[in-house]
Amino acid sequence: MTFDASLAETVRTLQALATIRPAIDRAGDLILATLRRGGKLLVCGNGGSAAEAAHFATELVGRYQKTRRPLPAIALSSDGSLLSCIGNDFGYDQVFARQVAGLAQPGDLLVVLTSSGNSDNILAALHEAKKVGIESIAFLGRGGGKATGLATCDLIIPGQSGAAAQEAHLFLIHHFCERIDEEFALRIP
Repeated sequence: MTFDASLAETVRTLQALATIRPAIDRAGDLILATLRRGGKLLVCGNGGSAAEAAHFATELVGRYQKTRRPLPAIALSSDGSLLSCIGNDFGYDQVFARQVAGLAQPGDLLVVLTSSGNSDNILAALHEAKKVGIESIAFLGRGGGKATGLATCDLIIPGQSGAAAQEAHLFLIHHFCERIDEEFALRIP
């Protein structure tokens, strides 16, 4: 794909986010409600989506643009020792579900990122979230895949490009960080 074609695909995808605005607003409300009540975000994905999960958690525990208190978030895909332990002992499809089972508390929120919606470990994590009674948000691409309907809120990015879906996921992460900053920024008189 040429630069111009790739750029056009990404621009089309980002512009199409307006068509899922109700879901975007609902996801933002779920995130804010979780953080307001002292719950934590458990965020996960594979490959590039794992990097985005870590990015989101970093923005919350560290900071995005405004100074505010650190907010609780864990990137479930960031601990290589834990991932290899669970993968070796229970299978790679359990690397996130087992962490959800061990870390989730009432009032927490699972956030999954996947451009295909078909990763077995993401599907298992969503099922585990239901089992332990926490809400979830699924950042999806390419029609949503098998994950469609498993989360409390689906963000199905329009289009068939996995790369453009990941770019839209990052855009949405930053959008949610803006809302979080606005909510939790320190007000200095």
